[in-house]
Amino acid sequence: MDEAGISKSVVSSVASYPRQVVSINNWLFSIKQKRLIPFVSIHPFLDGFKDELKRIQDNAFGIKLQPEFQNFYVDERAFPLYEEIQKLNLTILLHCGAEISSQGEIRSAPERVLKVIEKFPELKIIGAHMGGFLMWEEVLEKLAGKNIYLDTSDSIRIMKKELLEQFFEKHGFDKIIYGSDFPIQDPKEEIEFIKTLNISEENKQKILSCNIKNLINL
Repeated sequence: MDEAGISKSVVSSVASYPRQVVSINNWLFSIKQKRLIPFVSIHPFLDGFKDELKRIQDNAFGIKLQPEFQNFYVDERAFPLYEEIQKLNLTILLHCGAEISSQGEIRSAPERVLKVIEKFPELKIIGAHMGGFLMWEEVLEKLAGKNIYLDTSDSIRIMKKELLEQFFEKHGFDKIIYGSDFPIQDPKEEIEFIKTLNISEENKQKILSCNIKNLINL
């Protein structure tokens, strides 16, 4: 963080199975400090998830969901979970799009994420990997301009320039958030790339800090 000039980092972890949720969250709660912002875990199949969400509300800033690892389709089993998260005004960092381990249909494909947005219009969602890793044309068509934040992690540097410009035009800059996907990517390199983009300094700052600060009230 110091080398990359980062003052605060969101730290997240995924419970692949319901039995892992409490222990993972206990650890994330324990590392919370001024510079480390926990986005903890929940699982749609966890019995008593409402109780864990109350604990999360008191100790964390948001929740990480990874449908491919947690084996659920975003527009099916998780609706009761979304309803409760929306009530508590928590933010979801949602893996979107393909995954190296993906086989068959993508559980968080753009058309599925769109159903969630339409069903829960007040739900605060950050769609990781610009809303759908390796599915960006479909994201541009179905999610750009909608009520969803898009994070740049492991995506913005490999997207075609013309496609990225279309994203900026259709989605604007108020709902794009820098993300590194560390340790897969180097945060310093991700930040330096954003700084080279042919956009205003104001919009670069929105992506790098202002938007996430506004979203989770830092």
